[in-house]
Amino acid sequence: MIETNGVHTAIVMPLVTPQKDWRADFPAGDVDDSQRPYTHVSVSWGEREVFLNTPTWADITVSTAIGAIISGDSLLHVAHYVRPAPGADLRPLVISPRQYARLVAAVERQIVPSDKRTMYHGYFGNDVFYDAPGTYHLGNTCNQWTSDTLATAGIRVGLWTPLEGGVMKWIPEPLQAGSR
Repeated sequence: MIETNGVHTAIVMPLVTPQKDWRADFPAGDVDDSQRPYTHVSVSWGEREVFLNTPTWADITVSTAIGAIISGDSLLHVAHYVRPAPGADLRPLVISPRQYARLVAAVERQIVPSDKRTMYHGYFGNDVFYDAPGTYHLGNTCNQWTSDTLATAGIRVGLWTPLEGGVMKWIPEPLQAGSR
């Protein structure tokens, strides 16, 4: 699935599949609410100061935004979910096993080994931040990361997608019950 909060996009994947068990890379023990029966992980990439210092978009400052646009360090944001339901902001994406294997490999390249990364508390009990490679700037945004990761897996997306609408326009909204 691909999710959006209206500004930022993320890739939501099953926690365990034949291709990948994410529990070793993103253990539930890293989140405050670690005892829930998680079924999926949401992974996104973004600018460190924005992620850590803007729990809501109302908290962003001009200096933080300008710093991110110019150049900033990056983090992965990982949220754990229990049976997420598709909707307008969480859209299912049907891909082949080969595409999923390529998607997994692309995400794995963004994971700093656990003994070399710092972990930061997330916004809620089910999420966490980890150090990640790369530099955030206007040409390499959080939404561009989602798009590039999907493209690496062979999924059709736009070439330059700095904003969330540029990613989400490629992911169809799920059909509502009773519609065709």
